[in-house]
Amino acid sequence: MAEFATIARPYAKALFGLAQEKNQIESWLGGLKQLAAAVQQPKVATLIEQPETTSAQKAGLLTEIVGVSDAELQNFVSVLAEQKRLQVLPEIYAQYQDLTLALNHTQRAVIHSAYALTEAQLADLTAELQQRFGTSLEVTTRVDSELIGGVKVEIGDQVLDLSLQGKLNALYAAMTN
Repeated sequence: MAEFATIARPYAKALFGLAQEKNQIESWLGGLKQLAAAVQQPKVATLIEQPETTSAQKAGLLTEIVGVSDAELQNFVSVLAEQKRLQVLPEIYAQYQDLTLALNHTQRAVIHSAYALTEAQLADLTAELQQRFGTSLEVTTRVDSELIGGVKVEIGDQVLDLSLQGKLNALYAAMTN
């Protein structure tokens, strides 16, 4: 979805800049989350793809379904509908969320582990990662049994692979080269 990321970036930045001016960063984040979730619903996605429905009707129905009452956010949805970019809303939400986290000097981290981590393990690992990367982290976890053991951490565009599978792959590459 690199194309969606490229398309979404200017929209997310523009909306974030306006949200900063209006002091609406958090409330618009919630509205964008609801809009992004709605667009991913099969019935709403079908509605968005219908060529016989006008962009004004699509924007109106989407904001009505979600219950968006803020005029600027409604206008934003209308602009997206006119430009035929409503399907990019989930990526716009993700980038807007990243901008919000960056404003608070926080980064998003995804921790992949072979088994579910306990609360204590997650707290210890999060503390170590925050110290290592020098920033506070918003952590989500995923279980990936293919790792065999250990963890793989994704923070922004950096990947820290401390998994058994990663070490086996590195050993295999060293032996075959």
